[in-house]
Amino acid sequence: MELFDKVKNFTIAREVQKAGLYPYFHTVESGQNAVVTCEGRRMIMMGSNSYLGLATDQRLKNAAIMATQKYGTGCVGSRFLNGTLDIHEQLEKDLAEYIGKPAVIVFTTGMQVNLGVISALVGKKDYIIADKFDHASILDGCRLSAGMLVRFKHNDIDDFEHVLKSLPEDAGKLVVVDGVFSMEGDVAPLDKLVPIAKKYGARFMVDDAHGVGVLGRCGRGTCDHFGLTDEVDLIMGTFSKSFASTGGFIAGDEDVIHYIKHHARALIFSAAPSPANVASVIKALEIVKKDKKRIARLLKVSEYMRDKLKSIGFDTGSTTTPIIPVGIGDDMTAFKMWKRLFDKGVFVTPVVAPAVPPGRALIRVSMMASHTKKHVDEACAAFKEVGEELGIIQKGSGEKVTPKPQRMTKMWNALNGWMKNLWNWRRSKRPMN
Repeated sequence: MELFDKVKNFTIAREVQKAGLYPYFHTVESGQNAVVTCEGRRMIMMGSNSYLGLATDQRLKNAAIMATQKYGTGCVGSRFLNGTLDIHEQLEKDLAEYIGKPAVIVFTTGMQVNLGVISALVGKKDYIIADKFDHASILDGCRLSAGMLVRFKHNDIDDFEHVLKSLPEDAGKLVVVDGVFSMEGDVAPLDKLVPIAKKYGARFMVDDAHGVGVLGRCGRGTCDHFGLTDEVDLIMGTFSKSFASTGGFIAGDEDVIHYIKHHARALIFSAAPSPANVASVIKALEIVKKDKKRIARLLKVSEYMRDKLKSIGFDTGSTTTPIIPVGIGDDMTAFKMWKRLFDKGVFVTPVVAPAVPPGRALIRVSMMASHTKKHVDEACAAFKEVGEELGIIQKGSGEKVTPKPQRMTKMWNALNGWMKNLWNWRRSKRPMN
């Protein structure tokens, strides 16, 4: 088989585009706020991770402009060599104080943090213990390491202990879990997981990409929410969510961060974060620490959205965060739901197998502090109309009904197969070399 035969044979995405049901790569032509312009149309944005609504904040824009004027548009080198600026070090100092750890190192993207940290720390004969719903970047970091990946059932304390108990006592062990799970919106029970990890001599890392800026005191994250910052060894965060920029960081003890700085290939061989990105994060962090009302506003409007969807009859799972999964059922219905909502001016994200278990497709709603009750009411009116039309909720009753199974067309079977290949790490339990 010639190398590019797979390219020629990949036709499903274009077929779906022609059918008008393609849910990916839609172009936004305005700032990421509560209301955006998408392909020339006004839309309520409920698919953004800008939880605090800072992506269009003028103070962040001004900080980015000033940094660009002083330092230029890029660092033209890695942190390891010529790319470290004084503002990188300032941000690391500010983050260490904010998170509550002795040291921090900043990476160019959040994904690179997980790739770099896990592969640097986990060697041969070591084990990584991960929740089955962990983010793709965690699983890819595991694959890059020389260790063995074992996984436990999502937020299942008994299975977690069973897995740890089965591992060699003298082996190096790193537990890695999301603080807030990006699709389901539920929170890892760190208060139960951390003591068990300590019992079996495992180190603990929390990917708090969706928790920092949302949970804990002044948004210090999931570990702070549980009062476990000192007990967790490593805390990872990103700048592309609440801090409305690009980049990521890892926080921990000084000697561990020192080791990562000299062994994480994703750090050493990547260009440093741009001055504009770094300066905007510094400003966002300053705002978050001072403006406690912003997080309170986010949590309040998220609760209002959750309650409204439930009252209409939708299943929103066990989320207590701004990520609200709306249970749909089969994949075809989820894509139809996305399309109807998109046509009605509500931007959401469809999530289908294998990113979620078969038969448990969902619509992912993510809230921002800049959303108002008016935005929620308008969006929920569309949800109600479409939900009744597709038989997801019963008309006028406010009760959830189970949609009748639908036979997937050839086109959607092919699309599902494409996505399965894209996300096949979800089911991986293989040793990594």
